[in-house]
Amino acid sequence: MSPVLLLSAAYEPLRIITWQNAVSMFFLGKVEIVEEYDHDIRAVSMAIKAPAVVRLVRFFRAGRRSPPLSRSNILARDNFKCQYCALELSAKEATLDHIIPRSQGGKTTWENIVCACGTCNRRKGGRTPKEAHMKLLSKPIKPEWLPVLNIKLHGQVPPAWFTFLQTNS
Repeated sequence: MSPVLLLSAAYEPLRIITWQNAVSMFFLGKVEIVEEYDHDIRAVSMAIKAPAVVRLVRFFRAGRRSPPLSRSNILARDNFKCQYCALELSAKEATLDHIIPRSQGGKTTWENIVCACGTCNRRKGGRTPKEAHMKLLSKPIKPEWLPVLNIKLHGQVPPAWFTFLQTNS
């Protein structure tokens, strides 16, 4: 089934959730369905259109929190682009590279991991970019937040979401 875009009560994108979670939240009265997909979700006694976009019915105060360090969040931060050669990558093609290799004491932190294509990652190997004569496109940082558009199904954003995903690019 298709993923669901969760909006705040003010129609701001918050995150992507499963259709099961969206349906549960709907029946608990926590969200309203804003957009639907064309296909149905069927149960023994009923059928409903699959939700594409849901909105929280109550406002809540979100704490200021940076996203957790994860593969998907590193890929989103780096826009699914190799940070050495700028090649656009799918989630399957992308690898993660420790700038200062773990074998040289490098830590697994936001500032030490970047998205890389397999070719560049192998070329760099267990060396630093300087040792491998490679240059990073940008200095990796710990983000304050990640726009939901970047946490995407890489190029396969459902059309029902377009209205709610404003981009500056």
